[in-house]
Amino acid sequence: MLKNPQAVMHIQDPASQRLTWNKPPKSVLVIKKIREAALLEPFKELCIFLTEVKNMIVYVEKKVLDDPAMSADDNFAAITKKFCTFREDLDDISNCVDFIICLGGDGTLLYASSLFQDSVPPVMAFHLGSLGFLTPFSFDTYQSQVTQVIEGNAGIILRSRLKVRVQKENWEKKPRVDEKGIIMTNGDTDSHKAINYQVLNEVVVDRGPSSYLSNVDLFLDGHLITTVQGDGVIVSTPTGSTAYAVAAGASMIHPNVPAIMITPICPHSLSFRPIVVPAGVELRIMLSCDARNTAWVSFDGRGRQEISHGDSIAITTSCFPVPSICFRDPVNDWFESLARCLHWNVRKKQNCMSSEDDDF
Repeated sequence: MLKNPQAVMHIQDPASQRLTWNKPPKSVLVIKKIREAALLEPFKELCIFLTEVKNMIVYVEKKVLDDPAMSADDNFAAITKKFCTFREDLDDISNCVDFIICLGGDGTLLYASSLFQDSVPPVMAFHLGSLGFLTPFSFDTYQSQVTQVIEGNAGIILRSRLKVRVQKENWEKKPRVDEKGIIMTNGDTDSHKAINYQVLNEVVVDRGPSSYLSNVDLFLDGHLITTVQGDGVIVSTPTGSTAYAVAAGASMIHPNVPAIMITPICPHSLSFRPIVVPAGVELRIMLSCDARNTAWVSFDGRGRQEISHGDSIAITTSCFPVPSICFRDPVNDWFESLARCLHWNVRKKQNCMSSEDDDF
């Protein structure tokens, strides 16, 4: 028996996590939902504030400035000349940005996560979309809120991501072409190829357009734990537990909990309940040998692709979480989102008993 059991483990209060800058931030990435007319004025107002008042270097995606509604404003065009632009999948800005500001709904935060496959800058998300579960800030007071973040006066929550590796057994090979335009016939003969993803919400494996049940094997640290027979399976982070997973009957997990959630989609079984496994395990999903059809997989709703026999999907917790800036603190923000967006435990209050009711 341990002499001092209280010294075994120290559990940090999530509310004590604070944003700390090693040096004052100088650059910011502003992400805006593309071609959303309602966001034009907030976007312009925020960018002018950041460049003219805060003297910050503003990074903006090139396709945002290519919007005809954006280029039609001659006054704002002069401001955009100060911006640094980039293109998704072509330009690497991972070492250029100190923090990120998102304007829109939850999708903008998911998109911001997808831009950074390694370390992610702190993200400040303004609620200008439809649901807004992951966007706690109101744009009405953006100047004071952004100033507090720049000064380092803000709480922060580390939202874990999933590291996903898709291994293809028979990837379609394309012939290589040398500098002179000659097709190389003796190129790479390896038909195996892997692609890595960083996923903030969930990995979804489903039956796609087929009318047959999805039939996939689920391994945990190399051991077969079950075969999923149904419409599919969702592997989600705690952040993703309030997205597709909760619609499929899963529990809601606070983002500070280190875990991975496995949720079946319409399983053809009365006993297949969602489960939670430790964050350090490795999950592997493969088509069962007797599966009648292929499966399809998507990552935070993107990158949808077909999974055939011999392919595998390896999933574990990533070493690169998304630092999400809090409006108050991680606990209060989460319960506020549950109440505001999902109307958690909303019920008409029961009337109290009167003295006359005591007689019955």
